[in-house]
Amino acid sequence: MFSNNDTIRVALPRGEMRNALGEMLAKHKFVVEGYLEGSRVYRFEVNDHPDLQVRVFSDADIPIQVALGNYDLAICSRTWVDELLTRYQHNSIISVKNLDLQSEPLVVAGGQKSNLEEIASSGVVRVATEYPNLADHYLRQIGIPNYRLFNVWAQAEAWPPDDAELAIGPRDDLLNEGLNILAEVHSGGVCLIANRTSIANKNLSEALRILTQLPHGQSSSGLIQSERISVTYPNIETPLPERDTFRIAVPDGHAQRHTVESLSNAGIDFEGYSANDLVRRPVSAIPGVEVKVMRPQDMPRAVALGNFDLALTGQDWLQVFLSSFPSAPIIQLCDLRRSEYKLGAVVSDDLPAKSISEAIDYWRKDNPYRTIRLASEYASLADQYARDNQLGRYRVIPLTGASEGFVPEDADILIEGTETGTTLRANKLSMIDVIMNSTNCAIGHMQRPAGWRGEMRDDFVDKLNSGASILD
Repeated sequence: MFSNNDTIRVALPRGEMRNALGEMLAKHKFVVEGYLEGSRVYRFEVNDHPDLQVRVFSDADIPIQVALGNYDLAICSRTWVDELLTRYQHNSIISVKNLDLQSEPLVVAGGQKSNLEEIASSGVVRVATEYPNLADHYLRQIGIPNYRLFNVWAQAEAWPPDDAELAIGPRDDLLNEGLNILAEVHSGGVCLIANRTSIANKNLSEALRILTQLPHGQSSSGLIQSERISVTYPNIETPLPERDTFRIAVPDGHAQRHTVESLSNAGIDFEGYSANDLVRRPVSAIPGVEVKVMRPQDMPRAVALGNFDLALTGQDWLQVFLSSFPSAPIIQLCDLRRSEYKLGAVVSDDLPAKSISEAIDYWRKDNPYRTIRLASEYASLADQYARDNQLGRYRVIPLTGASEGFVPEDADILIEGTETGTTLRANKLSMIDVIMNSTNCAIGHMQRPAGWRGEMRDDFVDKLNSGASILD
């Protein structure tokens, strides 16, 4: 925990940049013991500098935390700095210098042989991205007259060409998906940033003396100034053709192994989708069936949009989506009863409370109007939890990852899921209140598809239910 107001608080990223940055810092006598090892712990001290404290965040969350004044200095991708500043043009963040570290540029891509002018002239343009502010800035700048942004959790490259016309994301991810790169949106880069108030009012010299000596990177990184395209916009919008296939979405990542087991117990096999194999579009032996691998977080949205007839996701992600869009036309079709996962309110082990009501009483014993801070990847669910438990004055802090490090310094409650509790214990946290016990499930549109697609959905659900019954 940060000891006093004189402590200099530094935020560093987790993920792909971690090792290269850790080595660079160590070379310049800024040794963060444990950072290179990829520890589950997210709080570190700096060797020989007791007044410096380091917190590890998801790269996307760092500029927000610096803007809020929770951290004095930080190193992060310039893309995420500009993602914040293109929408919130405040001056609370100072860019100190660009660093000599690799960060992929952002590009816009579509299906093979596509081009921006034809796509923009075809009607509503669907754009998948996890950088909605940069995407909106770019699309307005080039003059696309009618577009719909899909703010996805990750893997925007999974959406084109069948579920979106365009994707905006890291160049290599889109290239590896076989998409056609159409233009560059942001040149990338890694930068050292500071909070304006901190740099004016705190003595940051101890940290800046070292960090400003890090090798300087290209000064040209940042937003790309793009020219407007020529668009011939039709008077009549061209509707999407009616789908003649039965489409199933299956997850990657942590949920993949459990989903493969559920499918196997149901007697269903998709070539290219196993515990050890993963292709974007596995092959089904059933005529007319298309399979696509997507992030489970994005499946409820895709089903609600009518892109899929059946999707295998987690009950937690279904609940998160419905807490944001309670009238969304999606339902759970069956419980697959695997990938068990507890979702609940997490607090510091040091908190002298055994229930959420005791915790509230403790936090407000000296100030009944104190704002209780909730941090979570599940922002809408955290908001619902605060209202259901009558927290009174509260603030929800949306996150994208590495959430266990937020409590207790930057949040009082973490709404988080856990399978084994290992990371919670490593960060001296515990779940004080269980919101739900989540398993994987099959979801579909509230309106059963007509004709043979409806019959196909019934057949798949019957098989999945039968497979799940093996666990009885």
